[in-house]
Amino acid sequence: MNTEKRVYSDEEEIRLDHYLVKQFSDYSRTQIQKMIKNDHVTVNDCVEKVSYKLQEGDSIHIEFMEFKTGNQNIIPEPIPLDILFEDDEILVINKQAGLVVHPGKGNYTGTLVHGLKYHCTDLSSVNDASRPGIVHRLDQYTSGVMVVAKTNNAHRKIAAQFQDRLVTKTYLGITWGVWKEQKGSINASLKRSRKDPTSFRVDETGRSAVTDYSVLKEFRYMSVVEFSPKTGRTHQLRVHAAHMNHSVINDEKYNGGLNRTKGFLPEVQRDIKLLLKKLGRHALHAQRLSFTHPQSGEMVNFTVELPQDMQSLIDYMQAHYG
Repeated sequence: MNTEKRVYSDEEEIRLDHYLVKQFSDYSRTQIQKMIKNDHVTVNDCVEKVSYKLQEGDSIHIEFMEFKTGNQNIIPEPIPLDILFEDDEILVINKQAGLVVHPGKGNYTGTLVHGLKYHCTDLSSVNDASRPGIVHRLDQYTSGVMVVAKTNNAHRKIAAQFQDRLVTKTYLGITWGVWKEQKGSINASLKRSRKDPTSFRVDETGRSAVTDYSVLKEFRYMSVVEFSPKTGRTHQLRVHAAHMNHSVINDEKYNGGLNRTKGFLPEVQRDIKLLLKKLGRHALHAQRLSFTHPQSGEMVNFTVELPQDMQSLIDYMQAHYG
């Protein structure tokens, strides 16, 4: 598969390998650098070093290489999977909250990938050895719909749809406070935090990020909100909600923890503290996912209802603070 990219003014002075890693997140930095060093990447029809600093107007041509990932390094584990759909090309699951998607620092076993390897041996090998089949990710404590690629053909076709923003994603979140506007669009670029590289912040020099939202229900202290991300940045919905001063409930990283109850009546504080302890994770759920099937070419839609932990919180708020 070949792809062309045009460099814009806000992308100047970025290293060639760094730029391509951001543009094609399903390839590791090592793989990107290997493609550059093997003359599979040209800039203005010339071969450049991985450290080449991009300039506005540069035309980048990428001829993607095949990589063997050594999936056998992942030891299969019998992790329960809630499978919504499966055929020879893809697997669609309802990921449970708390499940890490793929191995990484501090999570070398017990991930979704380990469960996938136990369920089926045929997974795409486009990514590195730790991410067979993984086209996109959900945060550890976010539940909901995910699509997994079983073939390289499926992986590349679905990844291209994500890249071209042709995949429709809808999330439901429970957020703090009552929103001033019932509907709107959050257009705020995101950048990795220098102080904490595991978190992100709104920064006009970052990558563009757009989220549409619609408030579905309001309670005295919380709201149920439907989020429709138009881009797919890491932690996008959580950062955008916090940016609007309506952090996702129980999201400690982005100011959504118990500190938000300061000023509440003592009995309300105790009540909500017990609710959040019972919830045990941030209140965000990927409810719907729509994309074109890589083999049939037909649009497929998958929907999963709210898990019981989030539904119980909504029911309680409706009964006591509605």
